[in-house]
Amino acid sequence: MATERSFPDSFIDEDPQKALEALNEALQGDSTNAEWFCQRAYAHILLKNYSCAADDAKKAQQLKPSLPLAFMRTGIAEYHLNHYESAHAAFTQGHQLDVSDISYEIWIKRCEEMMGDQSQNNSVYRTPAVPPVKHDWYQTESQIIVTVMAKNVPKDGVCVSFMEKELDAMIHLASGENYNLHLHLQHPIVPQQSTFKVLTTKVEIKMKKTDAIRWEKLEGEGQESSIKHFNPNQYPSSSHYTRKWDKMVVDISEEEKNEKLEGDAALNHLFQQIYSDGSDEVKRAMNKSFMESGGTVLSTNWKDVGKRTVEMSPPDDVEFKKY
Repeated sequence: MATERSFPDSFIDEDPQKALEALNEALQGDSTNAEWFCQRAYAHILLKNYSCAADDAKKAQQLKPSLPLAFMRTGIAEYHLNHYESAHAAFTQGHQLDVSDISYEIWIKRCEEMMGDQSQNNSVYRTPAVPPVKHDWYQTESQIIVTVMAKNVPKDGVCVSFMEKELDAMIHLASGENYNLHLHLQHPIVPQQSTFKVLTTKVEIKMKKTDAIRWEKLEGEGQESSIKHFNPNQYPSSSHYTRKWDKMVVDISEEEKNEKLEGDAALNHLFQQIYSDGSDEVKRAMNKSFMESGGTVLSTNWKDVGKRTVEMSPPDDVEFKKY
């Protein structure tokens, strides 16, 4: 009878391929023999057919749940497939069926070591380093502008606190992380006239200077000897490498130009741009004409307004009154 055939480990060790062929033939005649499935799993293990070995060993478990060797074969196959948790479960169940076999304890310990290493590696892999957020700065005659290079920051994800010589900013990044910026400023600012703006590519923080002097650096204690008159064509760097500050200002200006301004805001922005880009004569002309005319005339022609008093010229439908 087919069920009386025996396939001991020694027979399989001698020639795994020959044993596999014999077991295939035997199982064709009796597909309910758990011991034969268990031994065919052993032949597959020796031939390094670990997936086939796992399938046969699990079939043996189903046919005979009380067979400890079926769980041993399952555990070994799963271990070589790097399925350490499944292997650990199989060895544990087998050990419960045969507590006298210490080889289960050895395999269980191996699985636990591998699971520990795998967990550590996965932790490192799944926690990618958050790219550092960079910030730069430049200045105009009246302002210090700090630019935080962070994209797609939520409009309500920024909190900025202005103090006379300190800046605190908390920015909620699109990645979900929080970026904190704390600066000890070199010179004092006017907190009430300092603002910030959230754009798609950055967060821009504008701080109003108390004095129209050129800052040598953004942070640190200001020294009287280092105070110089402001030169709009010279910008200090916040880093230790050369940066094309003129290009940076142009890039920022272009982005601001693309923002949609309306009404008085658009008009004021235009005047500010003309004044910022103008020569010393243009600036003198604008200041003189505006002050002498009571804010009703704004001229850029110094040759004209420099040699006369600029009269008030309100719009036709407005009556100017001096208070």
